[in-house]
Amino acid sequence: MTNQRIGYGRVSTADQNLSSQEDALKAVGCDRVFTDTFTGTKKDRPELNKALDMLRDGDTLVITRLDRLGRSAKDLLEIVTGLEERGVEFEVIEQSIDTKTPEGKLFFTIISGFAEFEREIMRSRTMDGLAAARARGRLGGRPPKFTAKQKTQIVRLYKDGVHVSEIMEMFSAARPTIYKVINEAKSSKSSGA
Repeated sequence: MTNQRIGYGRVSTADQNLSSQEDALKAVGCDRVFTDTFTGTKKDRPELNKALDMLRDGDTLVITRLDRLGRSAKDLLEIVTGLEERGVEFEVIEQSIDTKTPEGKLFFTIISGFAEFEREIMRSRTMDGLAAARARGRLGGRPPKFTAKQKTQIVRLYKDGVHVSEIMEMFSAARPTIYKVINEAKSSKSSGA
C-alpha cells in the first residue's frame, strides 16, 4: 500500500465552517480528511484520534495551521513526537512546515518554543494579577454556585432519597456539581467539622 496523506481539520464551534480547511487539505493530496468541532482545549477529539490511529510508518499527517492540532505547545510537541516515533511525517500547509526536511523540523521546534514561552508569560501575568487582587482583599475565581442554605437543602434532599437527577433539575446544576456538594458534606462530617 502506498504512503497515505491523512488530513485533519478542526473548528471550535458549530457555527464555524470547516469547508476551507477541507478544501485546502484535499488540494494538497490528502487521501482522507478527518474533522472535529471542538475547542482546542478539549483533550478528547474523536476524529483526531481516528486519524492518529489510521496513520502508519511512512504516512503523513497534514493540517492547515498549527493551532488546529494542539491545545498547547506541549500538546503539539507530544503529538508530533509520537508521530515521529512511529515514522509518520507531519506537514502544516499555511506555515510551510514539513518534518521531512531538516528546516521543517527546526522551524517547528522554534515555533513550539515561542508558543510555550508566550503561554508561560500569560500564565505568569495571570498569577501576578490574582496575587495583586488578593492583596487588595479580592478573591479570584468563579463565585460559588450555591449558598450555604442551598447546600444544606441539597444534602437534606439527597438523604431523604430524592434522586440526583431531580436535585439537578431543581437547582439547575450538573451531576458532578451536586455530587461535589454531597461529598463535601460527607467529608466535613467525617473530619468532625
